[in-house]
Amino acid sequence: MTLDITFSKTTKKKAEALVLGVYEKRALAFPQGALEENLHSLAARMMEKSRNFKGKPGQSLVSLMPEGEAYDYLVLIGLGDGAKLDALEAEKAGGRLSALLTDKSIKSAEFIVDDALENKARVAASFGVGARLRSYSFEIYKSEKKDDEKVQKPEKLNICVSADKEAGKLFKREADVMKGVFLARDFVNEPPNVLYPYAYANRILEALKPLGVEIEILDDKKLLKHGFGALMAVGQGSAHPPCLVVMRWNGLERESMDAPLALVGKGVTFDTGGVSLKPGLGMDEMKMDMGGSAAVVGTMMALAQRKAQVDVVGVVGLVENMLSDRAYRPADILKSYSGKTIEVLNTDAEGRLVLADALSYVQKLYKPKAIIDLATLTGAMIVALGHELCGTFANNDDLWAELQEASKITGEKLWRMPLEEEFKKEMESETADLQNIAKSGRNAGACTAAGFLWHFIEGDTPWAHLDIAGTAWIKKDRETTPKFGTGFGVRLLDRWIADHYE
Repeated sequence: MTLDITFSKTTKKKAEALVLGVYEKRALAFPQGALEENLHSLAARMMEKSRNFKGKPGQSLVSLMPEGEAYDYLVLIGLGDGAKLDALEAEKAGGRLSALLTDKSIKSAEFIVDDALENKARVAASFGVGARLRSYSFEIYKSEKKDDEKVQKPEKLNICVSADKEAGKLFKREADVMKGVFLARDFVNEPPNVLYPYAYANRILEALKPLGVEIEILDDKKLLKHGFGALMAVGQGSAHPPCLVVMRWNGLERESMDAPLALVGKGVTFDTGGVSLKPGLGMDEMKMDMGGSAAVVGTMMALAQRKAQVDVVGVVGLVENMLSDRAYRPADILKSYSGKTIEVLNTDAEGRLVLADALSYVQKLYKPKAIIDLATLTGAMIVALGHELCGTFANNDDLWAELQEASKITGEKLWRMPLEEEFKKEMESETADLQNIAKSGRNAGACTAAGFLWHFIEGDTPWAHLDIAGTAWIKKDRETTPKFGTGFGVRLLDRWIADHYE
């Protein structure tokens, strides 16, 4: 159940808590005359008696109201510098409030937006977006708790703003996109014994086909027939056969897609490393190695939910990289879908093999005007940028500028990484066309992985590779994102498409 967000011009006084924003220097942030004198006095006294509360972002105060009042609680939250309260800061504030309401087991609340803000409708909508994003939880495998053990999650938040209808429209658009974010989070959080390749493909079909997305599933027999040699090799050690899912959103309603946008995602539903076995510590997290595919599926849902007027094709290669007597080996030479041969030097460099075939396929069939691929591709990217930014490789400056602009709007941070010919040459083999790890070993591992993928981009097709290894999965809660699967990339891609291709 997601947090229900509504908008109204004035307070309805039907919630457990009244929430007031406070700017730094303890200035209350709500319209003059919006509160009865007794509530105003209580808020002022709460701040007066608190030595630490200064109205800074992340600070809060909660007080139980006297009996007979319309609300049970009065909550003050810090909003920081009011002049800097933009959409992203409002999202963070909404997320922090959602977490606070959960912590205090408060089921419903009303929040009053400062009417003096020029961007009050946008701030109100973004506050609601942040609150809903933070309210996400994944608990379907937890046993039912007794009533006295349950954490009471917030169910309803009413946001009071004079521009309530405008705020509601802005929120509605983002609510459609958030459905895609939550779907992506769900998929990343699922255990690998539930979300193996064919099960995943069926879940995609169930989620997207009713929304008008055309779905085609290429099973292992078709993949073999059509020459997906790299993708098939990665999955051949598993009892669960690989498959490729093609999703088509024909938003322009034409008979055939003419140069659509293409989104490609790595979908390794579990990665043991294969014969080049990963260390046991932390291997459980490798259920998230399909985070790139989840972002693509979530984006396709977002586009379909809001009826985006654009043609987009999404392709995800779904495999499980397991160790068995059938597993592919170091020293194997594979023939990819493109016809290029690849020498395997490490079976844990598998994601690039899956992407290579998927990239070649989407270019051959659809001749896209631009390609974005997303993959939890390298540990080297986490070493370079941690969990804060997504390393992005782009062969086109205009495409990079478009993605960077979208990133600033959604707050999903990107950092441009170097895409150099030297990294491309590092992936050339002495016994085959290419090899799947660099000649120089681990040096610049994220860059050489991008160099490998670059070999499969035809001509000057605009292409960007997003290595989301550090951003698809986090171990600590953030303002708008609970820990574990983040759904990173869905809002970014949706915004990029909306602003530049619709």
